[in-house]
Amino acid sequence: MSFQPVFNEFWEKVKESITDKTYAKLTLAKTIGDTDLKNIYVRPVLNDGVFSLSVTERYKTEEIESFHSLDETYKILSSYMNKPFLTALLFTTENDITFKINKKRAGSIILQDPTFKNASDVILEMKEKGL
Repeated sequence: MSFQPVFNEFWEKVKESITDKTYAKLTLAKTIGDTDLKNIYVRPVLNDGVFSLSVTERYKTEEIESFHSLDETYKILSSYMNKPFLTALLFTTENDITFKINKKRAGSIILQDPTFKNASDVILEMKEKGL
């Protein structure tokens, strides 16, 4: 069973959280084995009023930040799932949503109580400006 359909469902929740202005943070974690790449963090940014996502790849010795559209970010994160990451965590003001890949490479989504009470500063700014 492929994890991709469940990851697609998880990504829909990411898009909904941005649209609903509840998005706080997204993190890819829990790697397979000892890898140079430790985490990936995704945060919203506004550059001259244009929304994009900051993708920060955290390695053992450095961090690399790049900026992408929602669709580009999906492609990047999707390529890292299962090689090397097994978990993606979406933090919203409504729920913490965890996407996990098990040993059989099947995906699942788990909802938990929210960690963050407020959306990210950029999301709040977008809400304020009506973007």
